[in-house]
Amino acid sequence: MTLVVQKFGGSSVADAESIRRVAQRIVDTHNEGKQVVVIVSAMGDTTDDLIDLANSVSTKPPAREMDVLLTAGERISMALLAMAVNELGVPAFAYTGQQAGLHTDSKYGKASIVGVVPERIARTVNDGGVAIIAGFQGVNRHDDVTTLGRGGSDTTAVAFAAALNADVCEIYSDVDGVFTADPRIVPSAHKLAALTFEETLEMAAHGAKILHLRAVEYARRFDVPLHVRSSFSNKEGTWIVDENSRRYLDGNNEAPIISGVSHDKSQAKITVKGVPDQPGAAARLFAVVAKAGVNIDMIVQNTPTNLEGVANISFTLPIADVDTAVAALEGAREEIGFEKIARDDGVGILSLVGAGMRSHPGVSVKLFEALQEVGVNIDMISTSEIRISVVMEQKLLDDAVRAVHTAFDLDAEGEAIVYGGTGR
Repeated sequence: MTLVVQKFGGSSVADAESIRRVAQRIVDTHNEGKQVVVIVSAMGDTTDDLIDLANSVSTKPPAREMDVLLTAGERISMALLAMAVNELGVPAFAYTGQQAGLHTDSKYGKASIVGVVPERIARTVNDGGVAIIAGFQGVNRHDDVTTLGRGGSDTTAVAFAAALNADVCEIYSDVDGVFTADPRIVPSAHKLAALTFEETLEMAAHGAKILHLRAVEYARRFDVPLHVRSSFSNKEGTWIVDENSRRYLDGNNEAPIISGVSHDKSQAKITVKGVPDQPGAAARLFAVVAKAGVNIDMIVQNTPTNLEGVANISFTLPIADVDTAVAALEGAREEIGFEKIARDDGVGILSLVGAGMRSHPGVSVKLFEALQEVGVNIDMISTSEIRISVVMEQKLLDDAVRAVHTAFDLDAEGEAIVYGGTGR
């Protein structure tokens, strides 16, 4: 019997009417003769409201207690959704992450999954019921509840799909699938029928609001087919699969040269000037940044023409982490031996992604010509086998995305799509 894992984001269960609509979709799937496991996020802005409430009673809420608090949002939505499904005549049972058997480490607020023991969930679906699981949460070895951080519900869904050997993991939100660009910036963007795991990882890592990186990594590792679709329609969405399956779904043996253009306005750039140009200097610098818990993306080192024996090292990082990184580096100035730090919060990153880049020359030329036409001066460049990313002034980013989208023939005629988010 086909087993389907369905994940519904916060926008899909934002109110009672939305919950009833989702419940009907679940029941319809069940009545098709399929086994159904559901992962659900907190309703609408519930999590943000809980965070605000915590900050109103504590200047520094303890991480453990924050996790206890934040898991309440998903518990509310899972219970209400189970009630709504039962109301439609299908037995449904709500489970917390702990009850469902999702085990994590003890990093409160951003825990990692260490194992899934879905025996109780398997019994429920084998007995003909629907299992509804609170996303975003698990339990550690101390029996304390934990939260998985950003993308936690998506990751929960993929983890249970892998553990239950599900046929597909459906990710529902308020958009019809994955688009060639953000339709809020490029009205001519169109929905993609399929993407490979690798393409999706690159797009998710560089600003595309598709799925969280952790969920896609988990799906690739365990070869879980993902179907990103809207909870507001019955349209076919975007399939995220391995390369062979993608060729089958596209009906084309060759991957398209370019699949999409993603952009990121949440990054900043730090330049550490006057770093000793000698072995080990960069290692000391990035060891300090890593110890501060800051993830970095692009790195460029160059040697000023008017100075000998020193180099400048620039890197991009989440803008929310800039103060932390600068403070850590300033604290290690003597150890590293640099002269000064410059920060730039006004950068944007454009990324061109496509599996066909591997076998088609001229992609970079067309990209840089398109950027030249809208007056973009490139600051940094980073590449992989299937991606080219460039850093530029943020004020030019939207124009650049539109120009590149057109240059690579990704524009589609038709009505613009209203783009939302995928929920947590």
